[in-house]
Amino acid sequence: MALLEVENLTKFYKDVRALSGVSFEVKKGEFVAIIGPSGSGKTTLVRCINRLIDPSDGTIRFDRMDMRALEGMHLRHARAKIGMIFQHYNLVTRLTVIENVLHGRLGYKSDLAGILGVYSEEEKQKAVEVLGLLGLEDYVYRRCDQLSGGQMQRVGIARALVQDPRMILCDEPIASLDPSSAKIIMDYLQKIQQELRITIIVNIHQVDIAKKYAERILGFNKGHLVFDNKPGKLDKDTTREIYGAEAGELFSN
Repeated sequence: MALLEVENLTKFYKDVRALSGVSFEVKKGEFVAIIGPSGSGKTTLVRCINRLIDPSDGTIRFDRMDMRALEGMHLRHARAKIGMIFQHYNLVTRLTVIENVLHGRLGYKSDLAGILGVYSEEEKQKAVEVLGLLGLEDYVYRRCDQLSGGQMQRVGIARALVQDPRMILCDEPIASLDPSSAKIIMDYLQKIQQELRITIIVNIHQVDIAKKYAERILGFNKGHLVFDNKPGKLDKDTTREIYGAEAGELFSN
């Protein structure tokens, strides 16, 4: 059974159609890459899935829950099972690494406990273990403004993992990183998917990286899903359909 089902998803920004009748399913434990030119709807799609943006029409079912029907506490509990990694990290840089990671537990807290920053010893230990998994065991009490971009993105991954998610959405997680740091992030995401069997959906610009890491690629053009297949099926013709005639020649088979 699919973990995520998207049916006829449509999103308008005033009179601009950002997504047009998009439908697909994602299985538990899949690694899916979303590609397409700027403005093709990639970020809108990712943010609609966990309701950071409200869709205009269509259905989103995650773990059998109708995401569009959820509000308040029920939506917060659903989001707790969906980790989110952002291009610009979305960290509180004046706080320590572990304080930022523990923010991933807020979806399980009452409003008062969240405001007061009350976390159990078990949650703190879990945060330390996750940071160790990501090679950040020596940075637990370091302020985030003292970290490199790649290290901050790993903190973002740790914050998502400490939620005990069933799925992690990644919105351009390597766009701000140098190639070496980008490889480290993609390697960790692949490790999480393969070893922890957490579903990974990553919105990414680099076609070669998508083909290297993903088991399946969704290609978007002007809000339409124009490709949904294995990386090996992404040839020059399909790449040209996604990116346009000129851009198609920039990518290898």
